[in-house]
Formats: sequence, structure tokens, C-alpha cells
Amino acid sequence: MATLASRAVRSERGQAIIEMALTLPLLLLIIMGIFDFGLMFQRYEVVTNAAREGGRVGVLADYTPDLARLRALDYLAVGGLNGAVRGSVANCDQAFAPGTRCVSAVVSNTTITGSSPARTVEQITVTVDYDYEYNFVGPIMTLFGGSLGDSRLRAVTTMRLESN
Repeated sequence: MATLASRAVRSERGQAIIEMALTLPLLLLIIMGIFDFGLMFQRYEVVTNAAREGGRVGVLADYTPDLARLRALDYLAVGGLNGAVRGSVANCDQAFAPGTRCVSAVVSNTTITGSSPARTVEQITVTVDYDYEYNFVGPIMTLFGGSLGDSRLRAVTTMRLESN
């Protein structure tokens, strides 16, 4: 009877190391995903604030949409998003490489119909795009044949222009 009990104890040797070997990759993948999401959220906040800052400058008297665009690009650079810059385009919908920044500032007229009589006001729309590439989880997914690709972070700010 004593030999059966000792064999049962001896047969469970190494169980903890096997369980750790099976669960550790999944745990590390979850932790790296949390880091990736945190980095993406930080960059999204920089993109949002850059659009707001460009809009704030663009609505001031004697400022042009080009100055608003440059202000947004400067804010992105200060925020650590120093990727390549797409040309001065009014539309950032085209595909571009991860880490690339695209800022457009467009002045347009809008009719306010809720007032009597209807009024037309000028407004500036600043659009900031940044393609975020997953740093940690993306390369791991390629090992398994999958791909997360990249995520486009976009912020749009529309403000009414001040009169001169």
C-alpha cells in the first residue's frame, strides 16, 4: 500500500511547470495587449488635442487654414508623433503607411436654419489622421498567421470663424 501512495505523489512531479508553460504565453499576450491599448489611447489623445489646437488657431482673425494646419502638425510633433507628413491635402482618406500623419484644414460656409432669418457662417474644419501600428501584439499575431494591421486614429474639429 505504501508503494502506491508514493507512486501517486511522484507522478504529479512537474505539474506546476507544465501549467505555467501553457498559461504564461496567454498571460503575456494579455499584458502586452494592455500596453498596446494604452499606447494607442495616448496617441489618440494627442491626435484629438492637435485637432482642437489647430481649430483654435484657425478661428482667430488674421489666421489662415495653413497656419491652423501647421499648428496641428507642431502639436503632433511635440506629442511624440513624428512620423512622415502627407502633403497638404483636403482629404486624408487615402491609405498611407503606419506612423504617417495627415492634417487638413478647410474653411467652408454653413447655413444655420434654426434662426429666423437663416444665416450663413464661416467655419473651419481641422481633420487630423494618424495610422497607429500595434507594437507588441501585432508582431505576435503574425507568428500565428493573423494580422491586426493598423488602426486609423482620426479627430475632426469644426469651429466658427471669428469676424474681423
